[in-house]
Amino acid sequence: MGTKHVVIVGGGFAGVGCAQQLARNREVRVTLLDQHNYHQFQPLLYQVATAQLAPENVGFSLGRIFHKSTNVDIKRTEVDAVDPKARSVGTKEGQVYQGDFLVLAAGAQANFLGIPGAETNSFPLYSLVDAERLRSRLLALFEEADREPELIKQGALNVVIVGGGATGTEVAGAVADMLHSVATGKHEDLVKATHVYLVEHGPTLLAPFSAKAHDYASKVLQRGGVVLKLNTDVKEVHPDHVVLSDGGTIKSRCVIWGAGLKAATVASNLGLPQGHGGRIEVEPDLSVKGFPNVYAVGDFANIAGKDGKALPQLGSVAQQSGRWAAKNILADIAGTPRTPFHYHDKGIMAMIGRNAAVAEVGEHRHELEGVAAYSMWLGVHIALLSGLRVKVETFVDWVWNYFSKGGESMLLDRSDVARINWHDDDGDAQGLDAKPMPPKKDAAGR
Repeated sequence: MGTKHVVIVGGGFAGVGCAQQLARNREVRVTLLDQHNYHQFQPLLYQVATAQLAPENVGFSLGRIFHKSTNVDIKRTEVDAVDPKARSVGTKEGQVYQGDFLVLAAGAQANFLGIPGAETNSFPLYSLVDAERLRSRLLALFEEADREPELIKQGALNVVIVGGGATGTEVAGAVADMLHSVATGKHEDLVKATHVYLVEHGPTLLAPFSAKAHDYASKVLQRGGVVLKLNTDVKEVHPDHVVLSDGGTIKSRCVIWGAGLKAATVASNLGLPQGHGGRIEVEPDLSVKGFPNVYAVGDFANIAGKDGKALPQLGSVAQQSGRWAAKNILADIAGTPRTPFHYHDKGIMAMIGRNAAVAEVGEHRHELEGVAAYSMWLGVHIALLSGLRVKVETFVDWVWNYFSKGGESMLLDRSDVARINWHDDDGDAQGLDAKPMPPKKDAAGR
């Protein structure tokens, strides 16, 4: 029969989960392609962005993860072309990788929803590089406001977060904690000038959660000083302010984008059926319709749950789907039937601040809040980590961070965002709740 070759695009939860499952079978050779040489633990990126964890705590070497798997070959490269018929991919460097099976786990990217200026003037949070850039911007703003207090009038200490889902809510709580923890000692006079705004187009935060969780999250954030702007859309994002649907503007040099995701760019070039957010439609066994030896998994795929609706873009969904695709590949190799994917729903949860979290556990959604939910959140995310040593080291870092109250990494290591030209704007932004400004083109000329 010979060794079968599986090409996997993407080293996220889905790609790594698939490769780990396949690595156990010596009749399979795996080539794992990713533009980075590390696996990034996305649920914790916001903790890097707010200096609670160092980058090395959420970026894990793929070589280290697979150092004992001699049948897994890791290539750091960026895929820019896919041929489903040939089960091959092409890279920007010109290489072509072809396999007996192809697994597309390329992940997702921020969806700026066509809002003028959003892509150019806001900070997404979907990669380790994003997290490092955001951390440097936050720290730079605070240091410059401390050095030149007159910059506060230009919005130096205003942070705007767009999107009230799990990402936006977690970031809002963490940013509020960060700014208040940094503003100690000689910085205490800046606390009152610090404002965190969370803008959500819907009537509640954490829409998939219960009404009780909505209220809990709102109270925790407001207690931490976060200003909630519900039933409000962001209409434009400028270098120095955002324009809201209620006619107001907020001066800000730091707009954090958490308003949605879409499939990675390569999805639009495949000529394959796409669902919500441009994700590739898949069959119950996770294969792509018409291409039985091509699988799409994780955030790259539109995977239906028991109710027929697309499963959420969660680390647990990605990891389980990646492993399931591997099982079906091994079933094909063994000549046994494939099985349809069944997601084991562990629930949904969100961290809102220190000792503050909400969790709805299992299919029946048993509700937890506070310390109990925080512990559940910690346990579930520890379980997603790859390798015992990594889990122990990360847990120790979390515990140390908890009792030392943060400050793990305060480095301004991204010079591209740490240097701010305070004269680089497109007009004089007006204060919150001011009259609407006339329409203008954004920095991209739209």
